Amino acid sequence: MDRHVANDKSQVQVIARAAAILRALEDENSGLSLGQIAQRVNLARSTVQRIVAALETEKLVIAATPNGRVRLGPTIMRLAASVRSDFISLARPLLERLSAELEETVDLSTVKKDHLVFIDQVVGSHRLRTVSAVGETFPLYCTANGKAYLAQLSDTAVTALIGDTYAPRTPKTHAKFDTLLANLKTIRKSGVAFDCEEHTLGICAAGVALQDPLGNSVAISVPVPTHRFQARQTLIAEKLLATKHELEHRMKSAIG
Repeated sequence: MDRHVANDKSQVQVIARAAAILRALEDENSGLSLGQIAQRVNLARSTVQRIVAALETEKLVIAATPNGRVRLGPTIMRLAASVRSDFISLARPLLERLSAELEETVDLSTVKKDHLVFIDQVVGSHRLRTVSAVGETFPLYCTANGKAYLAQLSDTAVTALIGDTYAPRTPKTHAKFDTLLANLKTIRKSGVAFDCEEHTLGICAAGVALQDPLGNSVAISVPVPTHRFQARQTLIAEKLLATKHELEHRMKSAIG
């Protein structure tokens, strides 16, 4: 029995180490050497070499250069794309309902390093509405969805990610860390972030952040022309939080 328990623990350890290696290769398009991976995951180079060889057999990693650098392979990309597609399918009905309730555009975005990428959108029914193209990128520090994500990080992590001074998009942009930090403290208490013409004059937004089933940070936001936003800010925030909580519940149910 002890031998079986020890074997099980060993197998779990190998899986955990393989996962750490895959995470180390995330966003490393030019790949990493075995030595670089070993340093990042705090494992012996020989251990990394054995695990990488097994991952290569399944095409979870592939050679990036002739001199031994490796990067994420097509299998992991395909699996990730499948999970992302499933997540968007799960979220879509809730985004549509939120848009119908508010009669406003609802955006779904994901975080890529120091910016956001829009991955889905439901366009609002108002004739005067805000629309951003799926695939378009936005900065974190001056958008509701971006600040909702930043509020989940520590102050040190925020400065490590985006620095302490920021290009002003409008006169209302929080261009320095101290003013942004004061705003993030408020967001951490309420769970909802607001962009009050910080990215674009004439447009305000509310946003919330959460994680998809892969642990990637995503955000839901509602951009609204300023003249409509101010009177409906509280309602929009309440509806956003309710949508976030229901989506998190559905993800747990889908996994469990």
